[in-house]
Amino acid sequence: MSPGTSRLILPPLSAAGPGTLYQQIVDGLKREVSEGRLRPGQPLPSFRQLAGDLLVSVITVKRAYEELERDGIIYRRQGLGTFVAEAAADRSREAKTERARELMRDAAREAAEAGLEPRDIFRLFESTLDEKREAKHVRKRG
Repeated sequence: MSPGTSRLILPPLSAAGPGTLYQQIVDGLKREVSEGRLRPGQPLPSFRQLAGDLLVSVITVKRAYEELERDGIIYRRQGLGTFVAEAAADRSREAKTERARELMRDAAREAAEAGLEPRDIFRLFESTLDEKREAKHVRKRG
């Protein structure tokens, strides 16, 4: 790892996990950026270093980095490395918001297909948010 590059802490990748391995890397890095653990200008590990850390192929990491670069979350400088972009947090938040919107559409469709009325779907969503708030509250106390 190059000087100034902190070790990334990403959840373990799994072929049985949600999405492809490269998508799991993309999602993990977006989460690190949106939660402030990766800051603008911060250097990222090389393809080889991250591939070794995550026990995946260099091609998998390269594909993830390419997608993140297309999304404006990271940028590469020839001979210098890969870095978190200045607008990374905003772009990551936008991408995650759009993904959340897609998931909500899917959830609403599933609930409607199960016969729930719109008000029941809304209540279900509210109860899910309440569970999330309670879990967060418990973690803070514990």
